[in-house]
Amino acid sequence: MIDETVRQIEEMETQSSSIVAVKAARALQELTDRECHTVEDFVRLVERNSSALQRANRSHAPLYTTQQRIVSDLKDADPDTVEAARTALLAAIDEVVTEVESSKERAAERAATLIDDGDTLLVHENSSTVMATLTQALDDGKVFDVYATESRPHFLGRRTARQLGAREGVDVTLIVDGAAGHYLPECDRVFTGMNCLIEDTVYNRIGTYPIVATANDVGVPATVVGSSSKFIGGGFTFTNSYRSASEVMLEPAEGFEVANPGYDATPTRLLDTVVTENGILEF
Repeated sequence: MIDETVRQIEEMETQSSSIVAVKAARALQELTDRECHTVEDFVRLVERNSSALQRANRSHAPLYTTQQRIVSDLKDADPDTVEAARTALLAAIDEVVTEVESSKERAAERAATLIDDGDTLLVHENSSTVMATLTQALDDGKVFDVYATESRPHFLGRRTARQLGAREGVDVTLIVDGAAGHYLPECDRVFTGMNCLIEDTVYNRIGTYPIVATANDVGVPATVVGSSSKFIGGGFTFTNSYRSASEVMLEPAEGFEVANPGYDATPTRLLDTVVTENGILEF
């Protein structure tokens, strides 16, 4: 399971950073079936596999923070037997997963209060927390329209359009990324997720920065939604991931290069709000 999870993270089969963190945390559960003769051997086993998961994508801050937390909690438990260490690992995993999932739900509940009945929203990519926000607003009985960007090169916006298209109370229009500026003047708010927030910069899926910058120019508030665990202090250095050229074009690139970065950086000064489970931060 761990090897398969590493592969999925490396190939970005799982897009949402919070979902990646949960999958990686749960993958460590298989280590409780491994035979170890001492507590020290078990802790080293967990550390080694946790490091492999973290190396799978150095862009995913929640992956880093949750894995660090699990290993730290295991050590802090100071188990005196291998069986106690297994129990401590499972407890640490459960606590982290519960915290990630509940934080997402509470952040979505807060962000949904920013949506008014009859709003027109622009949504970029397929953040699980943003989708939870829109679902909460629909469950509250609100009616609104959504422009969903395709979110190339993985076309995550198509997933957003399909998920919302199955719901009553929302009219969805899928647009190419380059059309965001054309439709933004019709919008009341932009919603996007975040991979992490470091100091005064939000790192998120590529295309976030130009959309937020354009929204700022035309006076449309932009809201980023995510759990507070994505506010990163020391110990983590964001490293962008550059994907294969084949994701952009199938035919060979002859005479030119193809650049395919996974993320871009958006200054918080361009945002209206950042919403977490702890509250709504205004800028």
